Amino acid sequence: MKKHTIWLLTAIMAITVIVLLGIQIVYMRDMVRMRYDQFAQSVRQSLIAVSMQLSHDETQRFLEEDVNNIESSSIYQQYLGDATPQLGGVRYSFTTSTGLEADLTIKGDPADISNIEGAPALFGHGHSKRKNLNQPLHVNFNEPFNQQKNLIDNVILDIMSKSSSRPITERADSTVVRRYLRQQLDTLGLEVPFEFALVNRTGVTVYKTAGFQATPDDRDNMFVQVLFPRDGDNQTYYLKVYFPTKKDYVFASLPLLWPAFILTVILLVVFIFTVVTAFRQKKLSEMKNDFINNMTHEFKTPISSISLAAQMLQDQSVRKSPAMLGQISNVINDETKRLRFQVEKVLQMSMFEGRKATLKLTDVDANVVIYNIVNTFKLKVEKYGGHIDARLDAMDAIVEVDEMHFTNVIFNLLDNAVKYRREDVPLELTVTSRDLPAEKLEITVQDNGIGISKDDQKKIFDKFYRVSTGNLHDVKGFGLGLAYVRKMVGELGGTISVESQIDKGTKFIIIIPLSKN
Repeated sequence: MKKHTIWLLTAIMAITVIVLLGIQIVYMRDMVRMRYDQFAQSVRQSLIAVSMQLSHDETQRFLEEDVNNIESSSIYQQYLGDATPQLGGVRYSFTTSTGLEADLTIKGDPADISNIEGAPALFGHGHSKRKNLNQPLHVNFNEPFNQQKNLIDNVILDIMSKSSSRPITERADSTVVRRYLRQQLDTLGLEVPFEFALVNRTGVTVYKTAGFQATPDDRDNMFVQVLFPRDGDNQTYYLKVYFPTKKDYVFASLPLLWPAFILTVILLVVFIFTVVTAFRQKKLSEMKNDFINNMTHEFKTPISSISLAAQMLQDQSVRKSPAMLGQISNVINDETKRLRFQVEKVLQMSMFEGRKATLKLTDVDANVVIYNIVNTFKLKVEKYGGHIDARLDAMDAIVEVDEMHFTNVIFNLLDNAVKYRREDVPLELTVTSRDLPAEKLEITVQDNGIGISKDDQKKIFDKFYRVSTGNLHDVKGFGLGLAYVRKMVGELGGTISVESQIDKGTKFIIIIPLSKN
């Protein structure tokens, strides 16, 4: 797949996921806001109902007291005469202009109750007269008798003036308030815990529940309702109700909200992972193509040399010359070794597939191994007019390693130094060893070559990766050397790092633990 195609698909997927996530967030926000509004509306309805219930209880109490006073008064007894309960009575059902409905029953014979004029104890003040002595037992004061309505209103005003003088703790008892609140909230389906307090108009708390600890930050969870609003501004009291678990209740009422959001986030993560994987695979494909090209070139040279030597052996004159046969034999032998070395490098790829390498660990003296490698490599360095130096200062260099792989690690680092040398400067190679605390050994391989850029330093240990000059055939290789080095150093329990500057050289630092024996 071409790179611009991947970019196009990535853009389409990104736009789709972003739009989907935006819609999801807007939907979630609207749903939460709607549930908050529903909660607030239900709570306000409950508080209004509680306030009305308290006012109703207050009015009913005073009506009952007034009726009891009337029944015990001499004026009432005068109109009742010798009436008995069996005689029935007159029941007045009335509704005031304020909306209050009440019943008032005068016991006795309706025929004997001829006139109640001048009975101020009944209505508080004023006069009243029954128009029809033979009227039914139920009289509706909603009929257009304005005089009677005004009298009843005066009765209610008298009740209000008397009730406002009572202590607020009696008018709105905390136990009664809690019971009414619980009933009203349960009726509307709000089975949620609450705390409440009663405060006066100056904010002084009359009483509060033990859990009422609301702060200014909890303003959204607080609801306020005026109690007995007709008492006047100087006697205004407020019922404050606090819901500590309001947020949890709202979100619990939306059970699919969080799963939908989590699935959307998972989709976003999978999308990002897919995009990263696609680009990584694209890059890996390009690196493998480079590897195949380099491998073909690396194999072509020794194969060509062996083929040419084989053709020369077919020449009779060559066969008759022992010196020529020896020379051709050496060429075939050298190229065969070279070819075998390249094949071994390719086989090293199997070590990068997540499998642990099979190592034959033995205790070796790292100084001795490095010294032998330097002596062997000296001829190759001097061939290019360079110089190699070994400064093996470590006093304790016994390490537990696989000697063959450890030798390959040092050899690969030295081989890279030769490959990436500067043509205008004689090659200078230095290999050192020194003791470190915590029973560790440090080995460094330093050169004065072309150096490695900061960006390349992050990638040089990746398999198949080669710096920019590696794309040209003047510097040969598969991009496996440093990947193999890091793999082996890690298998031996060590670490490797690099320090480099362009046109100044490169320094590889290996730190491995000393043998425990």
